Amino acid sequence: MGSDVTAADMAACMSRGYEVQQLAARVDLCLGRVEKVLGAFLEIQLLDWQSPAGRAYRNSVALQEVALGRARVRLEEALASVRRHAQAVGASAGNPMGRY
Repeated sequence: MGSDVTAADMAACMSRGYEVQQLAARVDLCLGRVEKVLGAFLEIQLLDWQSPAGRAYRNSVALQEVALGRARVRLEEALASVRRHAQAVGASAGNPMGRY
């Protein structure tokens, strides 16, 4: 009976590991989207629009670019954390002391 519990625990831990890996993939997808948007900011700056409204628009775009850049850094950190957690969950599947 003890081996049944161990097998069930291992299966549950592997399932959690897979779910964490899926989360990492979704975070990575979000990071890719943020990087794509950041790359497009230059295209929407309308550099030839030299009026006060044009400057205000570019200032607004620049502020959004900075905010999105900060979000990218946070997503990179989150992705690294989720990947580390996925590895830890995977490692704990084979270690009775590391199980949830």
